[in-house]
Amino acid sequence: MTTYNFSSGPAVLPRDVLLQVQQELTDWHGSGMSVMEMSHRGPEFTQIITEAEADLRAVLAIPANYKVLFLQGGAHFQFGMIPLNLTQPGDTVDYVNTGSWSKTAIKEAQRYANVNIVASSEDRNFSYVPDEAGWQRSANAKYLHYCSNETIGGVEFPFIPQSDVPLICDMSSNILSQPLDVSRYGLIYAGAQKNIGPSGMTIAIIREDLIGHARAEVPTMLNYKTHADASSLYNTPPSFAIYVAGLVFKWLQKNGGLDAMARHNATKAALVYDAIDGSGGFYRAPVSGACRSRMNVPFWLKDAALDAEFLQGAEAAGLVQLKGHRSVGGMRASIYNAMPLEGVQALVAYMADFARRHG
Repeated sequence: MTTYNFSSGPAVLPRDVLLQVQQELTDWHGSGMSVMEMSHRGPEFTQIITEAEADLRAVLAIPANYKVLFLQGGAHFQFGMIPLNLTQPGDTVDYVNTGSWSKTAIKEAQRYANVNIVASSEDRNFSYVPDEAGWQRSANAKYLHYCSNETIGGVEFPFIPQSDVPLICDMSSNILSQPLDVSRYGLIYAGAQKNIGPSGMTIAIIREDLIGHARAEVPTMLNYKTHADASSLYNTPPSFAIYVAGLVFKWLQKNGGLDAMARHNATKAALVYDAIDGSGGFYRAPVSGACRSRMNVPFWLKDAALDAEFLQGAEAAGLVQLKGHRSVGGMRASIYNAMPLEGVQALVAYMADFARRHG
């Protein structure tokens, strides 16, 4: 029986990539070393990180005036690094609040700057993206921050916000899922463990003019300039995660790039949402309309007393990690790039069968 992993992160990786990792695990390209053993200063790893950056630049069409940084600490680290690098004490920054990760970023930014909430969807339990026409922007904001896809709530921005100040985006759970105009942004950051590779790494794509303005007291390791000047090799980097990410970037190119991923993800998401909407109320999705995430699909059963049985039956059918986040309950199917269409088809078939037996 095939197992399909719907975890929100660390998430499913392309099978072809995992098989290549397995093949190269003890001896990378005849070097006699595993990637986990080799020096990050040696020629072997230099090749790995150089190719990974070049392939990511090709996949995302990253302009030449942007630095690509392979960092540690997860997106949580970026919540503090951003205001520490882009503001001075007393500065104002604008944030859009559309869910759990937006709230966490806001809370951290409030330690270092005056945070103006330009818009919030908390009034309807974070089930939508506020209309941009109503956003209350600051006249003197240093940047505008938003989270393009809320992993927990299943809300995804259907547009890129307009901004006269640097636009900053937490793109952890939908980066590489569709074509993207990087030039619209000042900084994009993403934890690797959803659409990029293993956990333990964060990628930051930052416009060069935003580097070099950190506060004087910022620790060396929290300064973007430190990592930009050292080509992400100031300290020992997350080398194995960089290696796997590089294989994922090659896999993306081999499989048609981001245009193909966009079609693949739209097809999968439509299958799940059609199953929910066509269930006669047996299943319910909290997000409606154009703001529904293509990556994370939360849903509830009409009777929460059936949750445990639904999960038990799903696991028996090879459909794992479907339990919703503890803060919201219910179910959540995360269907990132590497989730094959067959996995979503198996989920939809199980959902229909369960509803027939319990409806």
